[in-house]
Amino acid sequence: MKKIIFIRHGRAEDPSPEISDFERSLTLKGKAISKLMARKLKEEEEISGVMITSPAFRALETSLIFAGEFGVKAEDIRMVSNIYHKMNFRQLNEILSQVSDKTDMITIFGHNPSFTELVDSLSKEGCDFMPKCGIICISFKIKSWSEIDQNTGKIEYFLKPE
Repeated sequence: MKKIIFIRHGRAEDPSPEISDFERSLTLKGKAISKLMARKLKEEEEISGVMITSPAFRALETSLIFAGEFGVKAEDIRMVSNIYHKMNFRQLNEILSQVSDKTDMITIFGHNPSFTELVDSLSKEGCDFMPKCGIICISFKIKSWSEIDQNTGKIEYFLKPE
């Protein structure tokens, strides 16, 4: 069995002309909620496997907060640029092709609307909306990452900030 944990970045600064969308940082509240959600995830399971993030600063910050809670070194987080720009099923498969089949779990940090759309297409249950710092774990009864297909996953849990 393989699992993908999708984690949407925490609350970020409002867009402004002084800073690009790519460079927006988490707010103080976004950082606090990210830490709380990392602890909630830790109650579900220990993260093992691979952590992958969008290089956008707010997603990277979120991944670093989670890595700190799980004892993962910052240098062990992979940054993948195509997560930032409307990631789709084909791009997810490209990312998964870089992951060893010995790895049973990956955690991906990124953005909406891509994450809501991906979870909706991958799982039988579907997903209407993934909130900021929401966490969705989807499991697949497969042995190889290359076997992932749409509507074949099962949502194991959906953690939302309160």
